[in-house]
This record gives sequence, structure tokens and C-alpha cells, in this order.
Amino acid sequence: MSALALTAVGSLLAWVWLLLGQGFFWRTDQRLPPHPDPGPDAPSWPDVVVVVPARDEAAVLPDSLPSLLAQDYPGRASVVLVDDGSTDGTADVARALSEEHGGLPLDVVAPGEPADGWTGKLWALRHGIAVARGRDPRYLLLTDADIAHAPDSLRVLVASARAGGLDLVSQMARLRVTGGWERLIVPAFVYLFAQLYPFRRVNRPGARTAAAAGGCVLLDVRAVDRARIPDSVRGAVIDDVSLARAVKRSGGRIWLGLAERVDSVRPYPRLADLWRMVARSAYAQLRHSPALLVGTVAGLALVYLAPAGTLVAGAAWGDPVAAWAGGLAQAIMAGTYLPILRYYGRSPLYALLLPFTALLYLLMTVDSAVQHYRGRGAAWKGRTYARPQAAPEEG
Repeated sequence: MSALALTAVGSLLAWVWLLLGQGFFWRTDQRLPPHPDPGPDAPSWPDVVVVVPARDEAAVLPDSLPSLLAQDYPGRASVVLVDDGSTDGTADVARALSEEHGGLPLDVVAPGEPADGWTGKLWALRHGIAVARGRDPRYLLLTDADIAHAPDSLRVLVASARAGGLDLVSQMARLRVTGGWERLIVPAFVYLFAQLYPFRRVNRPGARTAAAAGGCVLLDVRAVDRARIPDSVRGAVIDDVSLARAVKRSGGRIWLGLAERVDSVRPYPRLADLWRMVARSAYAQLRHSPALLVGTVAGLALVYLAPAGTLVAGAAWGDPVAAWAGGLAQAIMAGTYLPILRYYGRSPLYALLLPFTALLYLLMTVDSAVQHYRGRGAAWKGRTYARPQAAPEEG
């Protein structure tokens, strides 16, 4: 068997394993029920405080904050927006929106610059959680400043947590796919995230896999205490995964799924914008390990680039084994991508472009490592973390 054929067969075997042995990551059926609660007259709806970390978010707040203020929640709820050193008038915009729209009460607070060992978002969350705890809520909703919620979002999250006995409920917000680069890269981002952290495994009690989507995380306050959130993950750049691991390690039950009516309003119109979003934390996810980087690059090449390459080369060079194995691997790859394309309302033809998209992610990952060794680490909104953590272990 030729080296080309061996590569094609190796890729095919990898895709068979991913199809059947990686928690059915390609399924998109992990969703919260749309109406899990008995109605607005249900007794004893628990108190909730929504915590929104915000740094230079004045441009997106008009599209997101009113949706939080307008939550149709039967119990007591309020919003704490943490202005994390913004220079664009984020705090003033938030207060003006609250005066204009009314709804849930809003407080805007400022934590000051992060202390040593803290990343900016988690420092902001620490301050916001401390303010929220002063109101003695049962649940905290941690949500990003660019996330818009349907009016019943908080009700559905709380009802699902109570019905399932869950300590953490997280929905991966539907990201924007308006521009050309967004259409190409964003669905693949969710697809690859699910491949790394299969939602079914995350949601299975006793399974070690843990993850959350930081844009929408409902937390039981008792789990916050057990897991020492956010102090136990204070140095993490990939804060959502770190938070979920801490909750699960402490014995909590977690759930992660795709959102129906929780949407990101942040635009990523240029490739450079999406590149920064991925590259800022990719090497941290690999624990800054050169060996893991080499393995990841080789794995991406074998799994995503080899199928089309061996199919074309096998057909051109008269190697039927390479052509058939590469073609089958390509078919499985495209087939597993179709459900997430349907979720985002994209044409099935984008499945044929997945190898090119994967090549872009490969290059983003390499660039993340290059920036790390240049001392730039994870740069985001004017802050640079030279040696960020992926998901720190508790001491």
C-alpha cells in the first residue's frame, strides 16, 4: 500500500472514530425545552442577579442590554453591569439605556484594574458576583455584554436548572453569520468546539468532560461556593471551560447546549477580527505545550486536509485505495458538518469548504503560539496576558 493510500486510510479511520466514538458531537439536539416551566403563577421563583462584565462595549450595548432589562421573569431579578476600565463611555451608555427602557433595575459598578494573577474578565466577574451576593440570590446569570436574550430567556434557564437539578446551565449563543467571513468561519468554530467538548458528554453525570459557553451561564450560588468561583479559575483566559470544570470537580451537575433565542450581536466583519478571536486563546488551550501544538497541527492536517488531498491525488495518480478512502473520509466530514450548517441556516455547499476553513484554524493556532513566544500572549481589548492559563487546576 502506498504512503498516499496509508494517509487516506488513516484519515478515514479517524473520521469513523469521530463519527461514532466522540460523543456524537455532530448532533445539534442538545437544546433546552422551550417551555419547561408551569407558567408565571408557579410558586417560589428564586431571586436572580444578572452579572454583565463589560469593557469598551458602548457600541453593542444598545442591541443587547435592553433585552436583559426586559426579561419577563416572575421572581425578583436585577442586573449588575461591571464597567471594566472602559474608555468609550460604556457606563454612561448603560445608565442611559436603563433610564430609556426601564425594566429590571440596573446597577453599574467598577472594579478597578485587575490584581496580579487575574485576567480582566474574571476580575470583573469577581466584583460583580460580590455585589450580587449582597442581594442573597439563589442564581447568578453570567452573560457577556454582546449577548441579546429573548424575553423568556431567564425564565427558561431557571426553570430548566430547577427541573433538572442542575448547578450550571449554559447555552452557546447563536453567533452572527451576516458577513462572508462569518459565514465561513463561525459555524466551523461551533462545530470544532463541540468536537473538542461533545455536549452529550458534558451533560452526562459522572463524565469527565466539562465545558460551558461564557456568553450565557446560569449558576446556582451554592455551586459557586463549593467551586470557589471565580477565585479558583482567576488566571484563566478560557474562563468558561475552566468555570465548568471547577463546578463539575466540586460535585456539581452541569448542562451545555445550543441556544434558540440567545444571540451574539457582535459583528466580525473582517477575517482579522475572527483571527484575533481564535488566536488569542488557542495556544492556551494547548497548555503552551510545543508537543501538543505539533500533535494538533498534524491531527488537523490528517483529519481535515488529507481527505480532499488524497482523493484528488489518488484519482490523478491512479491509486484507487487512496481515492476511495479519501473520498469516504471527505463524505463523512461533510455529512457531520451539515447539522451545524442547518442550525445556522447556511447552504450545504459550505461543507465542501470545511478543509479550507480548517486550514485557517490551523494557521490561527500556529499564530497563537508565535504570539505567545513573542511575549504577547493573549491580547484582548488593550490587555495582554503573556502566559495565560487554559483551565487552571485547583491548588
